[in-house]
Amino acid sequence: MINKGHEFGTSQRADRLKRSFISLLWLVLGLVIIPLLYITGVISIETVNKLGRYMTYALVAVGLDLIWGYAGILGLCQALFFCLGGYAMGMYLAHHGGPEGIIDKTGWKLPACLYVVYPYKVSEAPQDALVPWFWKPFWSLPITVVLGLLIPGTVAFIIGYFGFRSRVRGVYFAILTQAITVAAQNFFSMNNMKFCGTNGLTRFEKIAGFELANSKVQFSLYLLTVVMLFLVYVLYRYIINSRLGRILIAVRDDENTLRFSGYKPYLYKLFAFVLAAATAGLAGMLYVPQMKIITPHNLGAERSILIVIYVAVGGRSTLSGAIVGALGVSLMYDNLTSAIPWAWPYVLGSLFIAVVLGYPDGLVKLPQKLFNKFKRPTAEDKLEDSPTS
Repeated sequence: MINKGHEFGTSQRADRLKRSFISLLWLVLGLVIIPLLYITGVISIETVNKLGRYMTYALVAVGLDLIWGYAGILGLCQALFFCLGGYAMGMYLAHHGGPEGIIDKTGWKLPACLYVVYPYKVSEAPQDALVPWFWKPFWSLPITVVLGLLIPGTVAFIIGYFGFRSRVRGVYFAILTQAITVAAQNFFSMNNMKFCGTNGLTRFEKIAGFELANSKVQFSLYLLTVVMLFLVYVLYRYIINSRLGRILIAVRDDENTLRFSGYKPYLYKLFAFVLAAATAGLAGMLYVPQMKIITPHNLGAERSILIVIYVAVGGRSTLSGAIVGALGVSLMYDNLTSAIPWAWPYVLGSLFIAVVLGYPDGLVKLPQKLFNKFKRPTAEDKLEDSPTS
């Protein structure tokens, strides 16, 4: 007889070693190989900048994998949390960019992107164009970073508290969160809301006193994004391997049984939802100085669905699959839309259908499946398959 307990423990240790190896591999790729390729001139700063933006998408995808893959919460508002963090950083950058010299009567410099929201030429009546009160805290970078995490987290807490306590789940929660995201898009698109309407926030020049156009600054932003992605991955992996992670999986698999056992599932769902929202806000703050623009278009329904596709294609309940999916799909998007723009929706839809129907575990587990399929059975495998094992 084979010692099943011993085998299970060995399997767990092997899984941990594999995950540690994957983490180290991502870190080496992001912090060693890509920088070396850039320093030696193999890739340009534009390519590094593009990879940095892909990493921010991966951050959002990892957050969605936590709530969808491990807690069973399909939320379609990660794009909202991403944009809340992005707009926070955009407001800070707008304060420190654009034409100089136009000061309102309270002594605040008017961000250039705000000019379009007033029904007259700001240069002719600067004293009548006031900097909105809610823009003023974003003058400071430390306060901006705190608010860029706090605002998405607070919004997620409100949505989750009332939604989860009311036991809204499944497709109904997905519809609810998508409706909130669409409402937010309409809100940010209105000029009288003082978020610069459909034009969004742009004309960014400096961050922390450094020129955004400087290649060294862009390279530093890329490195910061990689480090943040690695730290978030490690944090999430720690949570999943802890007692809290096991409870989240129990919420996903059988919420009612967990509730009858004396737990309050909505509190655990709320924790994961708020954490994923703060992660998306962090991603938005890292995205904006690399993209140099943030608009309500980023709140579109297609953006929320695309984040879901990142996780589904890469592989749910893996974390690393979310990163693979985000990087791979984003790379395909950039290449296809520049070469054959009309083909992208069909390719994306076909990829999604093929993965869901053919490989529901995602692409990240495909190599292991193929290896198991074609490897020669060992003596232990044959013993396990025998009726007496």
